[in-house]
Amino acid sequence: MQTIVVALGGNAILARGEKGTFGEQLRNVRRTATQIARLIKEGNRVVITHGNGPQVGNILIQNELGSAMVPPMPMDVCGAESQGLIGYMIQSQLRNALHENGLHIPVCTVVTQTLVDKSDPAFKNPTKPVGPFKDRRHAEARQREFGENWIEDSGRGWRRVVPSPDPKGIVESASIKALVDAGHVVISVGGGGIPVIEDSGMLRGVEAVIDKDLGADCLAAAVGADSLVILTDVNGAALYYGTPQERWLGEVSLNELKRYEREGHFGKGSMGPKVKAVIRFIERGGKSAIISALDRVLEAVRGETGTRVFAS
Repeated sequence: MQTIVVALGGNAILARGEKGTFGEQLRNVRRTATQIARLIKEGNRVVITHGNGPQVGNILIQNELGSAMVPPMPMDVCGAESQGLIGYMIQSQLRNALHENGLHIPVCTVVTQTLVDKSDPAFKNPTKPVGPFKDRRHAEARQREFGENWIEDSGRGWRRVVPSPDPKGIVESASIKALVDAGHVVISVGGGGIPVIEDSGMLRGVEAVIDKDLGADCLAAAVGADSLVILTDVNGAALYYGTPQERWLGEVSLNELKRYEREGHFGKGSMGPKVKAVIRFIERGGKSAIISALDRVLEAVRGETGTRVFAS
């Protein structure tokens, strides 16, 4: 039995063009759960992580609109809220999908903290947009009153940006591994985890966002996974993406993938973090890593599709 960390992209929870109602998200999660249940039925031990960008964005909007009536929560708390709500949807639908397949396996969600270095350069250079678009007056007022960082975003308005530090480890790794070893399906490190720093042995949440794919690599290391599978809305990584020279990568060596990364083939806000996570995972001792479309996960794990990287 191999242990696979499955990292779910946003399309597993919220499809493009949807409003983000609970019903829409639950339907998407149900389809995702069906795929994962089939993966488990084939004899794989699965650990799940997921993105949370749209959900945290909505929570931040709710925070702002309701601030006159209830105190708004800081970003680390909003991240925890999103882990709970997404985890609930996944664990309930996956439990049902497993039951339909004759499998009675416990499924649980762990609200997870991810350790970051307080000296990480990202804290001096915030780049990750979060929350809604606002006008310049609002942005300047927030910068002046709360010390937040805001940028003008391609003519669409002003948006807050926060640091995106590199993840160093999972605080709850021992608990997660114990559950996995006991045969549970664990959902954890949602949205890359809640970023925390350690000072004199004490943990403190910080206003930041961890890349979910790099968080998935940390999770894979924590549970000693054999494989890391990153699921997204395209069937792998491509060279010259979106051009007439576009070429999709199938099986590729680690050295080849590192060369393509150095050449700049993978966008920083899209495929780049996925490729970086794959490289890190293999370099840390992982056996195989896959980038594939959500609806083709079984074929990808069988080696039939997606971008597949193996330890040499």
